[in-house]
Amino acid sequence: MAGLVERITVNLKQCGGRGMRIRVVDVLELLAAGLSQQQVLEELPDLEAEDISACRKFASSLLNHPILAA
Repeated sequence: MAGLVERITVNLKQCGGRGMRIRVVDVLELLAAGLSQQQVLEELPDLEAEDISACRKFASSLLNHPILAA
């Protein structure tokens, strides 16, 4: 997850109006709803294209866990 640290942060005191942050899940839900990357950037003007890529990589890293077969 090198490089994501600059774009994806975890701070439980920031979200929902207290030092507002855009959640990864919010970006992913917009993409899943069919919005293009450009439409997401228009919907969330504080984002940059690199932020959307970081959200995708972050989600992928959470889901990518190899299963060892015995």
